[in-house]
Amino acid sequence: MLQVGLSLPRSPGGAAGAFPMAEPAAGEDTGTGQEVLGSSPVTIVVTSEADTWDIDTSSCLGCGQFVDWDKMPEPQQPAQIPRDVLSQPPKELKRLAREGCWASSHAARARLYPQLIRQVSCRLVTPDALVYRDVAGRLFGKPSVSSHPLPEFLEGCPMPTYCLNPHGVTALKKILICVGTLFPDITHSPLLPAVAALLLHYSEDEAQCFESVARLIASNAPHAAYIDQSFLAHQASCMTFGDLANKHCPAAHKLIASAAENVLEVYSEWLSWLFPGLPFGYAVRVLDVFLLEGQKVLYRIALALLKQFRISVTPAGLQGSDIKADLQAFVRNIAEHVTADKLLERAFGIRLFSRKEIWLLQMANRKALMERGITVVQRRPSFHLAVDMQNFSSSTVTAQEMRLIWSWIPERFSLFPPLLLFSTSEDGCSLQRFYTCCEGYEPTVLLIKTTEGEVCGAFLSSDWSERKKSGATSGFFGTGECFVFTVRPEAERYEWVFIKKPELAKAVPRSRQRSPSPAPESLLGSDRDSRSSSPNHLAVPSPQRRGRLSPFLAVRHFLLPSKTASMFMSGSRDGIVIGGGGGQALSLDASLLWGHTEHCETFDNPPLCQENFQVQLLEVWGFQS
Repeated sequence: MLQVGLSLPRSPGGAAGAFPMAEPAAGEDTGTGQEVLGSSPVTIVVTSEADTWDIDTSSCLGCGQFVDWDKMPEPQQPAQIPRDVLSQPPKELKRLAREGCWASSHAARARLYPQLIRQVSCRLVTPDALVYRDVAGRLFGKPSVSSHPLPEFLEGCPMPTYCLNPHGVTALKKILICVGTLFPDITHSPLLPAVAALLLHYSEDEAQCFESVARLIASNAPHAAYIDQSFLAHQASCMTFGDLANKHCPAAHKLIASAAENVLEVYSEWLSWLFPGLPFGYAVRVLDVFLLEGQKVLYRIALALLKQFRISVTPAGLQGSDIKADLQAFVRNIAEHVTADKLLERAFGIRLFSRKEIWLLQMANRKALMERGITVVQRRPSFHLAVDMQNFSSSTVTAQEMRLIWSWIPERFSLFPPLLLFSTSEDGCSLQRFYTCCEGYEPTVLLIKTTEGEVCGAFLSSDWSERKKSGATSGFFGTGECFVFTVRPEAERYEWVFIKKPELAKAVPRSRQRSPSPAPESLLGSDRDSRSSSPNHLAVPSPQRRGRLSPFLAVRHFLLPSKTASMFMSGSRDGIVIGGGGGQALSLDASLLWGHTEHCETFDNPPLCQENFQVQLLEVWGFQS
């Protein structure tokens, strides 16, 4: 248990919990940089009003007492802030925040932040400023020396202090102790200290800052969480960021996959790129939009940072380096690469899923983590989450090549180690045997090594047994999560064409969506529910209300210009086909010895190897749940 020693003689003239600190105690961090909570006890000395540092706060009414103004960056060039800014419609408010309207004035933020946060929908019983004063008075107001533990959920978490003075650092710790007292269900929350620290710069007192933090914690807006409050939720958000980076930053993702043994471990630090990674001037600009738009904003900024990192480094420069340390150093020095305005502009130029769709993806990742044994009350992982490729053995690809393929797969599946289902070297060149070994597993990875030494394959989202629903015809099935790829001589992935060109398809309006049929297109369809308990199916949770589910790319949720753009996978007694429309990305005959590859409309891919090829070895890998 971490301890904070609080020595609090009551001042004759002030209220408990709101006193400034005259000077830092020995060994106390003075507010520069960041500290890791739990490093040493902190003595808080309450002084009289006459001993406090007097500062002119006219430029930032009500928020001067916690700030070291020598460290505070100067406001940008003045901008016109509408007098009725809070009465603006939400869309206009977002525009103003994104363009840095509040960045022109510290006082504007001090005035706007509390009012914006009061508009956040939260639970009916949420601790407010009065509750804080009462709890802080009981905890810190006694004249005798007493010890109060820092909340366990902060153990090992960085606590950025930004431009806070010693009194502000003390106030921040008191606020976090009260959060732990009043929100006992929080078990892990790396974001919370940074948000509290930033808000404290613009708060008139500790109580106001606490109330703002409490409302963000207690937010109950649908699909719009602000602060993750468990290791399970935090790790699910890390996996969701990995999925988004995989789709929206393919060049950076490929660079990281080639330089890091564990891509998920790199992405697990995505939040620290923002807080405490970004300098104060950038971090507070992120907070401006975060308060209006929630966690989705953080994904946007982190993706923009990842894109900028790819532009600013060379693959040769990463050879043998620590990619995680390189990313952190890049973010710390972000001002050398891009301005805050340009960073936000690029972030909001990324075409992301909707807030609800990202929430669905997080729920899917959360379920996969629970299948790995992660619980809501868990504070730290009890085992290594990443796949261990050291014991991996394949006749088609190396462990390093398989690690790259695994990095392309949706995070909720890549948590699980590969399991060999079928190999022509062991099971023979029999299509029937192929089906027998692969049925009952989804998704699967198909790997083909040709007699010329080329290696290519496909990630297939659906169970091969779906082919039986087409009857005598060889119909296509699968979802837009399917993709084809090459490994040798060059590694490249080719996703569903609508991921790269979403403007080609429109989402189906809700009024035109039909009740889900037993068609195989959706990973979330009701026909999956009966199989969710099967150890071979890595299912995702079924939402109570069905809407547009584009994270899982079910065809029925899109108005496609033609059926040829959604030909993912097909199987019959004559062979298998992957990708269609104007050609076939991959096709194999019934002997599994001869194949053909060409451009197809579904994946917009070039031939994956020599167009007509002979198979030297074919493997199918599943996921060991």
